[in-house]
Amino acid sequence: MFPNLYAAAANSPKALNALLTLGENIGEGEFTGKEIEGIALSAGEANSCGYCLSAHTAIGKMNGFTEKEIVQLRTGEISDKKLNALSKLVRNIVITRGKPAQIFINNFLNVGYNNAALLEVIGHVALNTFTNYINHIADTPIDFPMAPEVEEVAVV
Repeated sequence: MFPNLYAAAANSPKALNALLTLGENIGEGEFTGKEIEGIALSAGEANSCGYCLSAHTAIGKMNGFTEKEIVQLRTGEISDKKLNALSKLVRNIVITRGKPAQIFINNFLNVGYNNAALLEVIGHVALNTFTNYINHIADTPIDFPMAPEVEEVAVV
């Protein structure tokens, strides 16, 4: 399957290359595949990207998340302490345009993440915001099962 996102990004070979290169580089860092999907779901929710929420719901399930856990990630209510801290930090970074409250950073570090992971979160948020915005502007047709609607929970 060649996702419609990549077809939309391919309108600019440079943009597609940037997307793929950043994804490859940042994907080999501090986070597990499951955590990377948690970041994508949290950013997608904060940016209201139906395409990415649908894609990463499907990929999240392939990485071991249940449907319930995916909804909990999107609303910042997952019981796993590390994933909860990660999800809340990501949502706060997106919502505050890169100026998260110190409490979210402290919580992230206190649950066992390190400073390298903190910097890589920024890279993952940038990557996901890039894809979210591509989908918003291109009105990319969703080629994954539709993600369920969730009640938005503010994280500020």
